[in-house]
Amino acid sequence: MINITTDDIKAISGYISEISGIDLDENKAYLIKTRLGNLIKEYKCSSYRELCRKAKSDSNKIIKNRIIDAISTNETLFFRDIGPFEVLQHKILPDLIDNRTERSSGVLPIPIRIWSAACSTGQEVYSIAILLKELFPDLKKYNVKLFGTDISDSAIGQASYGTYNKFEIERGLSKEKLEKYFIPNGGNWKISDEIRAMVSFTKQNILKPFVGLGKCDIIFCRNVAIYFNLENRKKLFENIASVLEPDGYLIIGSTESLTGICPMFEPKRYLRTIYYQLK
Repeated sequence: MINITTDDIKAISGYISEISGIDLDENKAYLIKTRLGNLIKEYKCSSYRELCRKAKSDSNKIIKNRIIDAISTNETLFFRDIGPFEVLQHKILPDLIDNRTERSSGVLPIPIRIWSAACSTGQEVYSIAILLKELFPDLKKYNVKLFGTDISDSAIGQASYGTYNKFEIERGLSKEKLEKYFIPNGGNWKISDEIRAMVSFTKQNILKPFVGLGKCDIIFCRNVAIYFNLENRKKLFENIASVLEPDGYLIIGSTESLTGICPMFEPKRYLRTIYYQLK
């Protein structure tokens, strides 16, 4: 494995921050070597700076996208940290539906738009879809728009296909839900067509303007801002504030906080879970 110098780290970390917002410092040299070592060999680079140069000059953006895929942390599981799903089921959705029903004067269907930002390989957004299906067996009363975005091509590809191996399935998914919402697929498991049809996926850099996204009622943006520096965290949540309905809801990671980052939001608590709304 090629040694990585201080200049290498500066060049590649600067490039990664530019294209993804992920903040890497010189303490992450091992991570850079582990994640990008195979690309160094494949593209016959003598240094990490050369890999960076080749990525910038690649008009097809293939190397750039492969660097993003390699460096992204696609750590996720079904119904991860059950608290957000409990607050979604018992607090947010009932309150939202009450507000929307009153606003629509009983006219159906009631619109509900939920966005899973940085959705990785799709487990979070499919968990939301399953929760909605179980909470509202007759979804015809609601015009549900459920979508997931991620910066990684490979993550979006897997999410769109909706197929998971035994290890991925066993992380957070009960046997009952597995049998009800998945079908066997060549040793793996594939999400049912009914749940798959509820969700759309697209590639999105959440630090760029949200063109064509529209307003959202509920936004999940969990465990992604922790990889950004303070400036990019502020940019992210200011962007999110611009597309959240005035009475909408934001759910972030259980170890994250918007204190000192985005004063537009105020925290609220339900049981053990914190969620945010615009002031």
